[in-house]
Amino acid sequence: MRRILTIAVLLLSPAALMVRGGEETSKRWWAHVQALANDGMEGRNTGSPAHKRAADYVAAQFQKAGLEPAGTLGYIQGVQFKTRRIIESGSSLTLVRSDGKPEPLTLGDDANIGLRVDPASSVEAPLVFVGYGLNIPERNINDFGGVNLKGAIVVYLAATPKSLPGPLQAHFGSNAERWRMYKAVGAVGTISIANPKSMDIPWARATLARLQPSMALADLSLDEALGQQISVTMNPARADKLFMGSGHTFAEMLAHADAGEPMPSFALPSKLRATVRVERTEVASQNVAGILRGADPQRRNEYVVVSAHLDHLGVGEPINGDRIYNGAMDNASGIAAMLEVANALHDAPEKPARSILFLAVTAEEKGLLGSVYYAAHPTVPRNALVANVNTDMFLPLFPLKTLMVLGLDESDLGEDIRATAGKLGIGVQADPEPQRNRFVRSDQYSFIKMGIPALAMKVGYEPGSPEAAIAAKWTAERYHAPSDDLNQPIDMSAAGTYVEVVRDLAARIANRADKPKWNNASFFKRFALMNAAGSVR
Repeated sequence: MRRILTIAVLLLSPAALMVRGGEETSKRWWAHVQALANDGMEGRNTGSPAHKRAADYVAAQFQKAGLEPAGTLGYIQGVQFKTRRIIESGSSLTLVRSDGKPEPLTLGDDANIGLRVDPASSVEAPLVFVGYGLNIPERNINDFGGVNLKGAIVVYLAATPKSLPGPLQAHFGSNAERWRMYKAVGAVGTISIANPKSMDIPWARATLARLQPSMALADLSLDEALGQQISVTMNPARADKLFMGSGHTFAEMLAHADAGEPMPSFALPSKLRATVRVERTEVASQNVAGILRGADPQRRNEYVVVSAHLDHLGVGEPINGDRIYNGAMDNASGIAAMLEVANALHDAPEKPARSILFLAVTAEEKGLLGSVYYAAHPTVPRNALVANVNTDMFLPLFPLKTLMVLGLDESDLGEDIRATAGKLGIGVQADPEPQRNRFVRSDQYSFIKMGIPALAMKVGYEPGSPEAAIAAKWTAERYHAPSDDLNQPIDMSAAGTYVEVVRDLAARIANRADKPKWNNASFFKRFALMNAAGSVR
């Protein structure tokens, strides 16, 4: 009988053995997702006791995988935050027309006051519409020409010209880059209007989060919104209230954007009068870091960072009676993948040459704050960080045939992921929807701004395909909703294969003879040069 079993095992094809291994990986991956996204974890909100329990779980898994502690207290790096929660009963927004007549805006319906900036208690300032709201001389884009923005509130369409490459759309469309432009010309605040055709979350659902606390790092040197007195998000369905009396309509501006045309810039015949009452507190949360030490005597003091964010939205306003925003795919899935990569590389017979730093960051949902803090205060020498591979909401909803890679053509890491995916028979694509600005919406961007080459990856699809429709339906119905829970359709084989890709990619980068580098044509190469000069912002 033993001989028969031995022969049977030997006759198993390599493909069959890979399937078996993939099934086991998928099961372990799903067990981590269940541990982190069950109702008892209460959505892992930054600074909550539930987030601390999730951080302790990750630390225990790091220890089990044989990783060296790489926090400031064991595996934990504490991060301090200032929190802000709006008191709507004491807050208001009013449009003051040119004839002095006030028109109140209804908070939650017409517009919302954003608290990622520390708002002034009262503001009254003129409104100026500036189209896309960009000033990029190197691209011959200047939406500020012919208008005076000093002391004004900038009103803009939260989109970017289609002429810009995808990563640049994401970079220049970020809140931090926008405020840098607006502050330079003397503006005091912003009103952003989303293009309704590209909104990930419909207004009716997004507005439910307005009463949740916003956060900023207690380290004010890392506050990219210093000086901004007011930040407002306008409901696109109510945007014509801003354009009333201007001779223009919001539909007209959208038509320009849809056609890829520039929009006019002009003063609006209204001022905004804002009163903001805020409840302020402080909280602490946790990044979790562990190191798989490399084998090469020289390169073991260099680090490839594999990251994923641990936090989600916590407990909030109910949707269909459910108040817990579990965050199973966003981003218990990414943490689970990272944990399985750590286990697999620890168990491998040969250790990679460089060390691999596994990093679970907090406060991604609050504006990438945990990774911003770690990139500014790394627990290893900053110049020893050579690359970042980030995993966030990779969405294993259908078989993994194509890998969507954010930052694919920005550094020579693109060659590494093409080779890694190719060995597994997986195609590679750049972001097919650059207008969604995914390149700056997750934690890889915090490392990029420090000059460190980075990639982020998701399960890919071709535009217009059935898979694209599945992903769009998931985003519309489950993204940042309580239904991103443990009761949703998941393709387990895709999850297992994704873990293999991240594992093999991390090992390949760690074993490279040279350090990863930005491509010469990449816009983001400038951050590496600034870092070398000691002037990274």
